Amino acid sequence: MNYTFSSNSTKDTLNFGKKLASLLKKGDIITLTGELGAGKTKLTEGILSYFNLENEISSPTFTIVNEYSNDKINIYHFDVYRLEDSFEFYEIGGEEYFDKGICIIEWAELIKDVLPLEYLKISIIKDDLNYNKRIINLEPFGNRYKDLINNLK
Repeated sequence: MNYTFSSNSTKDTLNFGKKLASLLKKGDIITLTGELGAGKTKLTEGILSYFNLENEISSPTFTIVNEYSNDKINIYHFDVYRLEDSFEFYEIGGEEYFDKGICIIEWAELIKDVLPLEYLKISIIKDDLNYNKRIINLEPFGNRYKDLINNLK
């Protein structure tokens, strides 16, 4: 039961991130896939803005994980693109973050074998004909995320 959203602008992607964030809770894991420039960080910015944390965002490309928090939630934004393998994710204690807050993992397909059984996979695809358009596909793994998608519709 996938869900697809069509974004026609960065504003649409930000707003979709905010809507998604309104349904997220501690322990949720969101994986983001898509080529460079597809909008993974922009979607994350939308999620952070729902929690009033958007002014702090930066891509964690060189730090592996950026941590954001307020008095309500902790959000961990991973970019695992530069990791050699899943073992490196274990070495940095990556799996220890899973139950501490909301985890957003860019390039998660590179560490798929360490992901828990339940998570929400989001694929962002650029439109070849329209530079600003993105197809955002959500694929739930587990009942929690099936319910989340039903609430997004």
